[in-house]
Amino acid sequence: MPRAPMPRALPALARLGVLAVLVGVLAGCVSGENSDGSVGAPAASGVQVRLDYAYYNPESLVIKEQGWLEQELGPGSVEWVLSQGSNKANENLRADAIDIGSTAGTPALLARSNGSPIRAIDVFSRPEWSAIVVAKDSPITEPAQLRGQKIAATQGTDPYFFLMQTLAVAGLSASDVEIVNLQHSDGKLALERGDVAAWAGLDPFMAQTELEAGSRLIYRNLDFNSYGLLNANEKFLQEKPQVAQTVVTAYERARAWITENPDAAVQALVTAANIKPEIARQQLLTRTDLAIDPVPGEPQHAVLSRLLPLLVAEGLVRSEQEATAALASLFEPRFAEQAKGTSSAGGAAGS
Repeated sequence: MPRAPMPRALPALARLGVLAVLVGVLAGCVSGENSDGSVGAPAASGVQVRLDYAYYNPESLVIKEQGWLEQELGPGSVEWVLSQGSNKANENLRADAIDIGSTAGTPALLARSNGSPIRAIDVFSRPEWSAIVVAKDSPITEPAQLRGQKIAATQGTDPYFFLMQTLAVAGLSASDVEIVNLQHSDGKLALERGDVAAWAGLDPFMAQTELEAGSRLIYRNLDFNSYGLLNANEKFLQEKPQVAQTVVTAYERARAWITENPDAAVQALVTAANIKPEIARQQLLTRTDLAIDPVPGEPQHAVLSRLLPLLVAEGLVRSEQEATAALASLFEPRFAEQAKGTSSAGGAAGS
């Protein structure tokens, strides 16, 4: 009588087959393929960095559109948050809603002076993003004529501090005018509706009202515009310095990319802000200087030192001593220093 088949032989072979499959999977991973068959950065274990993008920050729009951080850190590793102004970026940083945010230099100093634990890790632009704007048919032609007038401005932002400096030049103070605190886009609408006599504008909204409504810039001063700074929470810098470095390096890549692909950069702003190409071109190619040293240091310190007495005089900081200490500790240059010279625009606009 024939002997029955051995019951354990088949499972043993199955186990060998499973082992062979596992060996093949591991071999594939070693050769550069992930366990799911994809090639490139492995999937991130959750969000690695929360950062903002803003219409006044062209590098942020390019980095977001191109997906460079996700390529470096892994899919799902980046949480993007729109900042409508420096005040909103500072609010999000203070609330720990983002790790890295972009502001003008003066709001960054103001935030740190009042206890927000942020450090400036990169200079992303030297913009002329603010000026004093009046409607097309306004009789106002110079700042001295602003006495007694309603002026729209977003408190805690560079246009607000531009207005403060402009009033001082004209021999006026904040008490000589009525400042209406409106977010930038609402200030533009208030000017066009005639609800205010002037507006401390911000691009791209400023370029938009110029080109579409004929609004006029009655006072411009590049020196009254502080630099664009990328700021990070100190806790984040301590816990994830390599991620912070990856972000700053991406900013240097974006700076080079915009220089080599200006038309594509304009289109990125058009798409993000939903504005016309001529408006984006006015902001990005006419009033934004990216050919600067990205390392925060003496040029920014000089601008903010000049503004510090104004912050004290207006009661916007808790004390002059705290504001001076905040300025002395605001800059953290090591990330931008390491990123300098490592940027690569990648050639074509779609890279």
